[in-house]
Formats: sequence, structure tokens, C-alpha cells
Amino acid sequence: MNNTSSELNEYKQQGCCRIPVSIQKSENNSQHSCCKLDSFNWLQSLDHIVDNQVFDCVEVRFKNSRKDFYKIPDGLKLHWGDIVAVEASPGHDIGVVSLTGETARLQMIKKGKSPLADDVKKIYRKARTNDIEKWLHSRSFENDTMVQSRRIAGQLRLDMKINDVEYQGDGTKAIFYYTAEERVDFRILIKKLAEEFSVRIEMKQIGVRQESGRLGGIGPCGRELCCSSWMSKFKSVSTISARTQNLSLNPQKLAGQCGKLKCCLNFEQEMYAESLENFPNTRTILRTQNGDAVFRKMDILQGTMWYSYTTNPDNFIKLTKEYVSELINLNRKNIIPESLENEKSKEDEKVKYDQIVGQDDVTRFDNVGNKKRRKNRNRNHPGNRNPRQNQDRSRNFNGDNQTPNN
Repeated sequence: MNNTSSELNEYKQQGCCRIPVSIQKSENNSQHSCCKLDSFNWLQSLDHIVDNQVFDCVEVRFKNSRKDFYKIPDGLKLHWGDIVAVEASPGHDIGVVSLTGETARLQMIKKGKSPLADDVKKIYRKARTNDIEKWLHSRSFENDTMVQSRRIAGQLRLDMKINDVEYQGDGTKAIFYYTAEERVDFRILIKKLAEEFSVRIEMKQIGVRQESGRLGGIGPCGRELCCSSWMSKFKSVSTISARTQNLSLNPQKLAGQCGKLKCCLNFEQEMYAESLENFPNTRTILRTQNGDAVFRKMDILQGTMWYSYTTNPDNFIKLTKEYVSELINLNRKNIIPESLENEKSKEDEKVKYDQIVGQDDVTRFDNVGNKKRRKNRNRNHPGNRNPRQNQDRSRNFNGDNQTPNN
């Protein structure tokens, strides 16, 4: 098989930094940060020992960030990056060990799985040469199978999109990942696919966020998409998050590559909601002798609010949230201040830098004074001084002919 970039990217999804060709060491097959949703064993030097026995479960990774926990048979030692043959239904599958020891135990607790449960599958052995060859042979059909399955689904006029195909390690089963807006009756499609490819067919529906995570890309922030780099669980995002953060409801700005609202809108939602609790009610009208003032906008991070008179709505007046709360309390006591301008909140003082050599002046190269400084600098250069001046300078530097301190 040719080691092309497209084939290599497919194996990177499973955690392999190169296409395995035979039984190799784990560090030769896998490297951290060469695949999305990589797991780092930060407790690899601390094996969890219970009754003098090492923890007997490991986390195994498959294609498309699919992971599961498997029990190690007695007498088999596994390390991170080992290619193993695991139990599947039917037959066996090939995966890459991603977590071992104490970290795997903590990950099982986080996922709510018990190592003593009966549904924990087993690891058969480390993958042999023929296992890897059969695995690579099955993986080579995935791209062509996806293209043909899309053609068959189009002929059946099914409103669905097949995004990816994953063959089992022994080649007896294939998983078809698809997206659809509505429920799809694909019973006829499964029969067609089984006749075409002579394998057992399994259909898995995924969302558009998972599809975007598989495709990957660069976000407007300049970094790799969160869904393709570290996010494994997707929470629903609503326009309430955008309203809380005072963002403009522009679909082109708020939508990600998946067409849904960006997941990063939820990252700072709690912080903004907590900060808004310290702000006064924006529906309250401020009464002054110059007229009533209504709320216009706010800056949550700086703690400032803008108000304008109803008679002059275009003139925005910047106030602090503390002063707005004070005005509201005065109005409740029937105390009406003269105007907002008299007690307008002080604007933040800008940081001023002392101009030492004119580094903040755009026209500093056009100043005449620079020519004089340049001329004096050339005059004091050692190469432009006479030998007598250089000799006196060297004596002073070496400490000779120095006058004693009084």
C-alpha cells in the first residue's frame, strides 16, 4: 500500500502516526498529538496496585475517536500504543491501546463503568502480522465503499448523507456513519449494501457537530476546531448565550463550520451570567431634572453602562454600574439629581508612556534633531577620534590616572 497523505490521515484518526506494516514497538506506531482527542497518561509512573495486582483494564482506541475499555488476559503486559486484537460482535477488531494503569481506572470511573461488570469485553492478544495485514486490507476498501454507498442511497432517494465507513479489523462488519435531518427508513439500503459488499452492515447516525469534528478545520480564532481537537461531548447551544454576552444575532458571525451555533458560546456563559447579577436592572428609568434617561448598552467586562436622555437619544453617556445603582436608590427616595453629566463616571485613564527617544513618534525620522545626534554619535566613535583621545580613554577604562576620592 502506498503511504499517501490521505491514507496516513485516516490512520492518524485512530492514533497511529504512521501506517503499521508489521509488529513494531509502541513508540514506533503512535505518538502523542498526532491524532485528535488524544489521551495522555499523566500517571504512567504510578501503577495502581490492588492486592499486589496491576489494574487489569485498558482503554483501546478505534477509528473516528471511538473508544472502549477491555480486560487484559492473565500474563499479557500491554503498553500505550500497542496494537491489539479485541473481542467484537461478531469476530474480532483491531485497535490501539490509548490508556493503561491508574489513568485507565480513573477514566472508567469518569465514564461510569465498572471493571468488574460482566459486559466488559476482553483482549485476545497482541496483533500478529496476519492480523495487521488483514486490518490494513479491510481499511483500504473504506473510501470506495463510502462512495458506492452514497450512490446507492441516492438511487433509493433517501434524504441522508453517508459521512464515513469503518471496517472491522477482521473485515466481517462495516459501520456506516450518516447524518439526516429526519428519521430515515434504510432497511432496503441495508439489504443493498449487504449484497454489494458481502459484509454485515451497521448504521450509526451522528450529528452535524460530530461530522464537523471528523472533517476538522481552522476556526475564526485561528486555532484548530475544538470539536476535532479535544471536545468529546457536545452540549446544546442557544441564542440565550449570545444575548447574555451582548453579541449581535448575526448568523454568519455566530455559526460555526457545522452550520450550528458555535460551541465556544457556552465556554464563558457562566462567567457572564455571574457578572450580570451585579448589574442594576436595565429596565429602570433614571429620573433627572434634565429629563428621563434610558438604558442603551453595557460593557460587562468593564462594568460600564450607557444611558441617553429620551429627548436626545443619540447622545450616549457612559456611567459605572455603581453610580447607576446609586441613582436608582436616590430616585426611590424621591431625590432627583440635576443631570447625569455632573456625576458622569470617570473614564479609564489611558496608559501613558514617557517619550524617551521618540519611539512613539511616527515622524521621528524626519526630525532635524536626529541629524545632530547622529553627527555627535559619529564624532564620538572610536574610529573617528584621534589617537590621543583613544589613548586617554583606554587609560581611564583600565583604572590608570584616576583621581582619588576626596
